[in-house]
Amino acid sequence: MCGDLRAEDAGKTATLAGWVNRRRDHGSLIFIDLRDRSGITQVVFNPQLNEAAHAAAEDLRAEWVIQISGEVVKRREGAENPELPTGDIELVATSLTVLNPSLTPPFEVRDDIDVDYATRLEYRYLDLRRPRMYSRLALRHKVVKLMRDYLDEKGFLEIETPILTRSTPEGARDYLVPSRIHPGQFYALPQSPQQLKQLLMVSGVDRYFQIARCFRDEDLRADRQPEHTQLDLEMSFVEQEDVLNLIEDLYIYVTERALPDVEIEKPFPRLTYAEALERFATDKPDLRFGLEMATLTEIVRDSGFGVFKTVADSGGVIRGFSAPGCAGYARKEVDEITSIVTSAGAHGLITIAISKDASSIRNISPENVRSVIKSHVELDTVRKICTATGAAPGDMVMMIAGPEGVVNTALSILRNHLGRRLDLIDTNQVSYLFVVDFPLFEWDEDESKWAAMHHVFSSPRPGDEEKIDSDPGAVIGQLYDLVCNGIELGSGSIRITNRQLQERVFELIGHSRADVAERFGHLLRAFEYGAPPHGGAGLGVDRLMMALTGDDGIGDVIAFPKTQQAVDPLFDAPAPVEPDQLEELHIAIVQRPSE
Repeated sequence: MCGDLRAEDAGKTATLAGWVNRRRDHGSLIFIDLRDRSGITQVVFNPQLNEAAHAAAEDLRAEWVIQISGEVVKRREGAENPELPTGDIELVATSLTVLNPSLTPPFEVRDDIDVDYATRLEYRYLDLRRPRMYSRLALRHKVVKLMRDYLDEKGFLEIETPILTRSTPEGARDYLVPSRIHPGQFYALPQSPQQLKQLLMVSGVDRYFQIARCFRDEDLRADRQPEHTQLDLEMSFVEQEDVLNLIEDLYIYVTERALPDVEIEKPFPRLTYAEALERFATDKPDLRFGLEMATLTEIVRDSGFGVFKTVADSGGVIRGFSAPGCAGYARKEVDEITSIVTSAGAHGLITIAISKDASSIRNISPENVRSVIKSHVELDTVRKICTATGAAPGDMVMMIAGPEGVVNTALSILRNHLGRRLDLIDTNQVSYLFVVDFPLFEWDEDESKWAAMHHVFSSPRPGDEEKIDSDPGAVIGQLYDLVCNGIELGSGSIRITNRQLQERVFELIGHSRADVAERFGHLLRAFEYGAPPHGGAGLGVDRLMMALTGDDGIGDVIAFPKTQQAVDPLFDAPAPVEPDQLEELHIAIVQRPSE
């Protein structure tokens, strides 16, 4: 391989094959950097040693595929390249075979380039030649292999479940596949193997896992693709603590072996859903930095600033945090930050800058305070706000007022932005945590009904079953999320295994008895044949890779991703199909009249 040769190989004969990474013509000598997935070796063509090979090398261009034989020699002193593992040697060519020439690539195959994302995907086979991209493929392979090794050691069976299945409501739109054999009927691609893995538990499998392909027709963003891969696992005869302990041990095992130089906090911190929202304004907090929230509603309700009182009296909240060292931000910088929260739905951002000249928060004077609320709010209230948020001289308090959901969303986005902007994040750390004690149900304002917080098969906490009918919002579920570096990797739960309880949940969220019998009858019937208690999780492989590599999205950790418009530029998909294919499927394309 092109990355194998070292100084101790000097004097040996070697044959290498790969791509021309770079060609340099120094007159009498031609130098080629030959690249394959393992690295680069410098090759020298000397006409005095082999005139034919030198002549052939004059035609070589970037990305040509060639094979070279020659002698390994040490580079002369001072000509070594310490940036390359092979930098102490070069291969003096004695023969050259062109295996395949290349057109001029649309972009250079190297890491330090900025190329339009759609172009990268259109020429993905070139993009994947870059060392950065190949390293992600290799790391992903290692991570998945480690998952398999660990779970095999723990007695799990890897079992494949069907890709063509039935459409059932699971939170997102299904991708539908028409049946040629049964005209007018459709399969659905699985959003997850949820029901199938529960049926495996009823079957006595006891411990199942799968590196599962899942499909969801939903609006895309940086951490979503139409198809994704998840580690799907399920265990029988367990309680929530058993599942959490296994997942923690598994992810420590995988991370420490895949990235031995990173730091992991052990054991994984555990936050309740309510605590995560209170401290970080999100149920997927990044614990690698602080900037914790404070609820200021009661401190400022009667402060004299009308916006605070209006929001508080209408049931909203005022929350905020202290940004260290930001008191000197100019108006332009504050406006940039304000645009972040307004784009997240907030009406605005209220800031209080405390001059670094103040000796302490207790001793601040009006001259030490810069804020639009300064003339409305007493200095003692400003001190209380600073104390609650942990502000010190030189800091800036950032507050948002409004409905709680909007405030939390905007503050969470702002916190993550400032964590990066202020360089507060230790990129050598991988921070896992569990979020537990989610409400089992949430109120859907658009539909005016209760919905499952995670999914309909999750079990309530023991003792909360009687609240399902009387107070659904108070029911806590046996639900848990695994979060890494502020990215939700996936979720799980202890499942319902009692038919009557499952039917009550279906009824609460609005499924009719006929609908339940048609869509879920197979699962409910299975529960009546001795279903063991069981629980598990579905944990995203793509998102884990995104966290481990520090990438901003999952596109670079998937070999052949799609754009955020769900388009595959490489295959130009989706695309029309031939009329006879549609006819076979008894499908007609109907053009809707323009509105």
